[in-house]
Amino acid sequence: MRGKKTHGYGSKKKHRGKGSRGGKGYAGSHKHKWTYILKYERDHFGKHGFVSKKKKERVINVGELEKLVNKLGLNTQEVIDLEALGYTKLLGSGSIDMPLKIKVPSYSQRAAEKIGSAGGEIIE
Repeated sequence: MRGKKTHGYGSKKKHRGKGSRGGKGYAGSHKHKWTYILKYERDHFGKHGFVSKKKKERVINVGELEKLVNKLGLNTQEVIDLEALGYTKLLGSGSIDMPLKIKVPSYSQRAAEKIGSAGGEIIE
């Protein structure tokens, strides 16, 4: 269509200028571009999922304490502050042989029993 004034679009009004674009971005997405939204971007509008308002606790099990002590090179005689390490709760899964003194904001009853039977204690 070189040399043709309209390049096959009929009247020169039909293809020249920004008016043929139908708006910028998502302009017209509820009107003349609605079929595009339905076909290609069905999830564009509306809320999706939910936001939990619960505080997320970072927990550690009794069975992981020995590995943590060895990894960080901590002394078993001193108090191990789990809150400073980023943990908020101690749970009772696993077993422990070391007598540890542990400082933690909250813990389960089973965790307290296992730490006590190994010769350690939990400090709140």
